[in-house]
Amino acid sequence: MAASCPLPVTPDLPTLRAKLHGLLRFLREALPISNAHTVDFYTESVWEQLVDLPPETVLAVLSRSAAEAEAQPSAARPLAEAQGGSDSTDFPKVFCETSQKLVSVEAFALAAKCYSVQNLGICTPLEQLLVALRGNQKQRTDKNVKPDEFMNLKKSHEVQAMSELISSVADYYGVKQIIDLGSGKGYLSSFLSLKYGLKVYGIDSSNTNTHGAEERNRKLKKHWRVYHRRSKLDVSALALQTAKERKLQDEIECNAYAEGVGNSSTANQEKMSTSDFLPDFSGSVISNIRKQMENLHVHSHREENLYFENAFSVRDLLPINAIESTSSQTPKRKMLETNKERRKVTSKSNESNVYSPLTSFITADSELHDIIKDLEDCLMVGLHTCGDLAPNTLRIFASKSEIKGVCSVGCCYHLLSEEFENPHKECTQEKWGFPMCRSLKEGRWCCGRNARMSACLLPTESLFYRAVLQDIIKDCYGITKCDRHVGKLYSKSSSFLDYVRKSLKKLGLDESKLKVVLAPCIETLILLDRLCYLKEQEDIAWSALVKLFDPVKSPRCYALIALKKPQ
Repeated sequence: MAASCPLPVTPDLPTLRAKLHGLLRFLREALPISNAHTVDFYTESVWEQLVDLPPETVLAVLSRSAAEAEAQPSAARPLAEAQGGSDSTDFPKVFCETSQKLVSVEAFALAAKCYSVQNLGICTPLEQLLVALRGNQKQRTDKNVKPDEFMNLKKSHEVQAMSELISSVADYYGVKQIIDLGSGKGYLSSFLSLKYGLKVYGIDSSNTNTHGAEERNRKLKKHWRVYHRRSKLDVSALALQTAKERKLQDEIECNAYAEGVGNSSTANQEKMSTSDFLPDFSGSVISNIRKQMENLHVHSHREENLYFENAFSVRDLLPINAIESTSSQTPKRKMLETNKERRKVTSKSNESNVYSPLTSFITADSELHDIIKDLEDCLMVGLHTCGDLAPNTLRIFASKSEIKGVCSVGCCYHLLSEEFENPHKECTQEKWGFPMCRSLKEGRWCCGRNARMSACLLPTESLFYRAVLQDIIKDCYGITKCDRHVGKLYSKSSSFLDYVRKSLKKLGLDESKLKVVLAPCIETLILLDRLCYLKEQEDIAWSALVKLFDPVKSPRCYALIALKKPQ
């Protein structure tokens, strides 16, 4: 490994299992709320069945709790820290033991907050991890790179943060090949290859995404070359400006020199110095060029290999006649053509096979050698891998010796397959999206689709519009179920009346489901399951859950990182 600093200490498997068991005790009673369709709270009297308090009381308490959390973001942490590795909780009674109804909103909100990822004490700080990975090496920066001009602000934030971590892991482990699963439009893959010089294979199941990624990468390379050419121009601005201003004078001097060569002896030619044949160009200007070109070497070796040959060399900066005069027998046109071909070949050699989009549907049993012919020691990454692809990424990592590390950020929890969701239904599927770890498998634990959906969504006013709309349709039209959907009409409506009118034209209902308070707990359960799975694998040396993104910019902000033991 390239770095000598030890990696941060992470919670061990017994500690994680203790926290998981505490979360399960709470969710066993709370899951019925999370699994109820949110609209049914208002249209099917589910509220009376599950909550022993009036809605206005609950809303008032939750609003007050949210305000307190905003004022004191770490208020739930002392309770989580006091709980430590114990399986017991010190919460007041949340649910009635007899009716199983919710009786204490305050305790409910506190427990849900305590069992969120950020308060449970299971995350490893990103800054500590980066320091350990880099060791004594300085962070590489490039002020001229502005990816927010190539992608939106959310994607730019995600790509920059994740690519920095991946590059640090690659340097630490000494690998240069990256496999990006669920690469989609190829933003992460392109950025890794262009900025860090890594050889990236982006694999996506959609052929449309693959072709789109190829075209997007081509355009990105074009813009990228402009940025780096601009930076080289800035570095060599003085030399370029001087060369442009003296173009005519250089031609005259070079012609005079050529004539002098024909009338002088060989001995006199040998005595001539660079300053004789370029008197005004070879002094401080040439020295300045050399110093500035040396400064370009501050970039890493990989970045240099990718761009330096395309940068302006001293040959490019000097007037063409000055170069031609050292070989007066070479025609000017031939010299220009030679230089043009040389740059073309260099450009092709630098850009070929750096990022390769591939189309393939990946499962836990996919054979990577059939997809990537030159597979070598590599890292496997995934930015917002959808549904079962996230757990399958971890399974592939654990089973393939060539994959030395993994960095996975999952999403779309509602699309996960659950092994124990339909126990009476016959199914030939062997590997499921949830659960993964032994504890949850042995307990035959199931979240349910509505609960998993709740971990993906954020609260909006559209929910209440939707609930009232459903009652209107039921009372006025006698419709209780419909195959057609309202869709995203809320954002296109100027008022509730406008929303109802547009919705009635479509005569349908959408499928948005939201459990605001319990959503973080469901995500915690899914991520803890995956982290425990990684801890259970014997040949994995280190694994952690890291808060990689700003949750305001990217709600699915947690990454699972793991490294295998060095051989």
